[in-house]
Amino acid sequence: MLHLTRVEKQASSHKSLPNGFPFNVPVLESFSALEFHGPLTFLVGENGSGKSTFLEALACAARSITVGAESVETDPTLADVRRFAHFLRLTWTKRTRRGFFMRAEDFFGFAKRMSQLRQELSEEAAAIDQEYEGRSALAKALAGMPYARELAAQQLSYGDGLDTSSHGESFFKLFRARFTGPGLYLLDEPEAPLSPMRQLTLITLLKGMIDQGAQFVIATHSPILMAYPDATILSFDDGTIQPVAYADLEHVTIMRDFLTNPEAYLRHLLA
Repeated sequence: MLHLTRVEKQASSHKSLPNGFPFNVPVLESFSALEFHGPLTFLVGENGSGKSTFLEALACAARSITVGAESVETDPTLADVRRFAHFLRLTWTKRTRRGFFMRAEDFFGFAKRMSQLRQELSEEAAAIDQEYEGRSALAKALAGMPYARELAAQQLSYGDGLDTSSHGESFFKLFRARFTGPGLYLLDEPEAPLSPMRQLTLITLLKGMIDQGAQFVIATHSPILMAYPDATILSFDDGTIQPVAYADLEHVTIMRDFLTNPEAYLRHLLA
């Protein structure tokens, strides 16, 4: 299902758009409009090409819920991007607040925030026990119910916590807990902590979510993820946003050639 169908950069009311980052990133400088034609869109390109910055601006313009330590409206690392997002106009088939925005580097901040929340809830629950010492069990249970309910929800979603598993396994805990049906999901390099086998598992999660009406826009370097059938692949290289076929991707050709004959690459790299 398509929730977001188009993003357009509006002209400034001034003579020109502001200077400096991210307005001077070539791909954002040349960008005018982009239409989404399918439920899964990959943004690809070299480091520094602007794909992650574009995804961040999209998240700010959509006011996405953030899986991170800060919201898109307060995160200081997004201050410059929010200025650019001010000039973006989004077109929806149906405006949704479901889904989320996640950058791989924000995961630890989110895991820490969830751990702190669990600790605070546990302390509040313990304080209720002390405060209601000598009162009836029913009174104590009613007073502690909000904390118990929230702790149970965290346990159901994340088990013993996102910080109690390996990085990759913690990512999957989060995906399984937060992939909740129709919505707009903006993911920046979700493959970062995942083994090749886990990236294949992520493909199955994406398929299940798309079947439920989810839309994904994903910035990635992973040839495995980009192989998803019928996905739209947009290249951010060369200062423009252009559709590209999977077989023509530099990521794919380099990886394929390297795996076919690693010695040929290493001979030059290590000479």
